[in-house]
Amino acid sequence: MRNLITLADLSSGEIERIFAISEDLKSKHAKGLREALLPGRVMALLFEKPSLRTRVSFEAGISHLGGNSLFLGEEVGWGSRESIADFARVLSAYVDVIVVRSKSHQKLIELAEHSTCSVINGLTDYAHPCQALSDLYTLRELVGSLRGQTLAYVGDGNNVARSLALGCGKLGIRFVLAAPEGYQFDAEFLASLKRDVPKLKMTVTTDPRQAVADAVAVYTDVWTSMGQESETAARRTALADYQVNAELLSHAPKGAFFMHCLPARRGEEVTDDVIDGASSVVVDQAANRLHVQKGILAWLLGAQA
Repeated sequence: MRNLITLADLSSGEIERIFAISEDLKSKHAKGLREALLPGRVMALLFEKPSLRTRVSFEAGISHLGGNSLFLGEEVGWGSRESIADFARVLSAYVDVIVVRSKSHQKLIELAEHSTCSVINGLTDYAHPCQALSDLYTLRELVGSLRGQTLAYVGDGNNVARSLALGCGKLGIRFVLAAPEGYQFDAEFLASLKRDVPKLKMTVTTDPRQAVADAVAVYTDVWTSMGQESETAARRTALADYQVNAELLSHAPKGAFFMHCLPARRGEEVTDDVIDGASSVVVDQAANRLHVQKGILAWLLGAQA
């Protein structure tokens, strides 16, 4: 039994295998074919945070694969009505895989420790591995080989940035983070990168123009994530110079793509002309959540595509 808590859980070869399955399933989907690779399998969506892309893509994905899903919100009392250990043992006796969207990464880890079925991180405050896998799959579709390419992330070094850095290290991509001091990766995460992806080529800078200079894609995310609402004003001030706009993209190579995990706060971390412009691939990223997560489910549950 395997879990996907962060991208440190996957080897480079396993990511490539998931991409291969995803590509096969996406190609068949385009032809109207939906292979029931997981008939009778049941997926629980255990969500503490609201969701569009994660919920719908996982629910549609398991349905395409012949399985079923259960959406579990606050009413099930995760972490409140009983211990997390008891909750995990019982829920995992009913289902084949649990996808978790949690406010606390530690709470997810504790659930996975006591679960007897596979657990997938659908988002925590620390990591967003399914998003990063879908993003890197999208980038590979656009540029071909990823090895040696540069991905620039501009803004807060949050859960998405951490997952992208790990994914880049696994796939031989140079990762550049442009963020003000106080919003860069902390020492603990930097130490984990050295342990998990020692060959990662990474640059951290406070200069967004320098960051995008060699980038095949420029990525950003909201400056204030769910649960950080009290910091909104301070974050807007600290990150004001890190908006991805036409002027910033003029310092990137011609043809560089713009990426965002969505939802976006237009006019804050990105301008309308960029997110709606010819270089934007945000809809492709969102669409590929379906295909890559089908690949993850098929790989994790032992199906062959």
